[in-house]
Amino acid sequence: MSKIEDLEFPYCQDVNKYEKLAKIGQGTFGEVFKARDRKTKTLVALKKVLMENEKEGFPITALREIKILQLLKNENVVNLIEICRSKATPYNRFKSTFYLVFEFCEHDLAGLLSNSNVKFTLGEIKKVMQQLLNGLYYIHSNKVLHRDMKAANILITKSGQLKLADFGLARAFSINNKGQPMRYTNRVVTLWYRPPELLLGERDYGPAIDMWGAGCIMAEMWTRSPIMQGDTEQRQLQLITQLCGSITTKVWPDVEKYELYTKMELPKDQKRKVKDRLKAYIKDQYALDLLDKLLTLDPTKRIDGDRALDHDFFWTDPRPCELGKMLSQHTMSMFEYLAPPRRRGAGPHQQQPVAKPAASMDQHFDRIF
Repeated sequence: MSKIEDLEFPYCQDVNKYEKLAKIGQGTFGEVFKARDRKTKTLVALKKVLMENEKEGFPITALREIKILQLLKNENVVNLIEICRSKATPYNRFKSTFYLVFEFCEHDLAGLLSNSNVKFTLGEIKKVMQQLLNGLYYIHSNKVLHRDMKAANILITKSGQLKLADFGLARAFSINNKGQPMRYTNRVVTLWYRPPELLLGERDYGPAIDMWGAGCIMAEMWTRSPIMQGDTEQRQLQLITQLCGSITTKVWPDVEKYELYTKMELPKDQKRKVKDRLKAYIKDQYALDLLDKLLTLDPTKRIDGDRALDHDFFWTDPRPCELGKMLSQHTMSMFEYLAPPRRRGAGPHQQQPVAKPAASMDQHFDRIF
């Protein structure tokens, strides 16, 4: 009988075909490395699949991510090249490690925004948002929800091509389930980017959850740090109401269906201040208007990808312009993982600071708006 280490996997190559160059990411999902193909010299990103807690073989989340990425082929979605494995040997208790191999992108948006030397013009911000919304429009048209929109999951190549990445929480959705509501988990989306319907316990949600995240990211293009930084779900909802106005049946007729709506103490009589709070940063009226439509409390009224791409913001001067020229001035890769640690904003019981535009070069702190 042949030994386990002699087994051949003709469709799953040995990860040693790549030379690891640097670690560029770390999260609950595992580690990400920059690597080079030893033969072709092509750069790739290797995402390690965590196998430690698996009793049933290959992790279901990784299978879901692979299946979704095989379906999605678009210039604004990261490309999965192949899956590789390390050899099973006595040293790793005959447990192979698997890696998802992606095209390499030089930066992520969080890394770029945390570096005050990187300056985006209005035309360049439009290009970022246009590509981001184009990626969302494409995945939503293919019945996929991303469910983890945040600046760190937006990759940008050195030529300025934007790619939605990290589909570890993504899943397919269905519009019509024979009249039955869907029962997805609402424990998705990083807290600072989580929309109000998820915070109130919605489990039958759709593409609107990703559009809220797109709105948070859009504001961040100017503020350079996440705009609502709650440390609990209750606090996050408070910050949302302080910016977007009180959650009432007048602005969101359906909101009474959530049990948490009556259980949580939410601020009353808060006026909507999205434009007022952010106009210190954002001088463009069309940008403020699109942002206002993305950060709409009622998910049924929130703008979708198709209508967002048609918004005047993209069709007035300055027009969206390529990022390549600006990025060519920066030779170092910028990733959130490699950026200096960013300090949290005001704590839950502190007075909210008034937003002050522009931080000095060496400051990487978060503010709450």
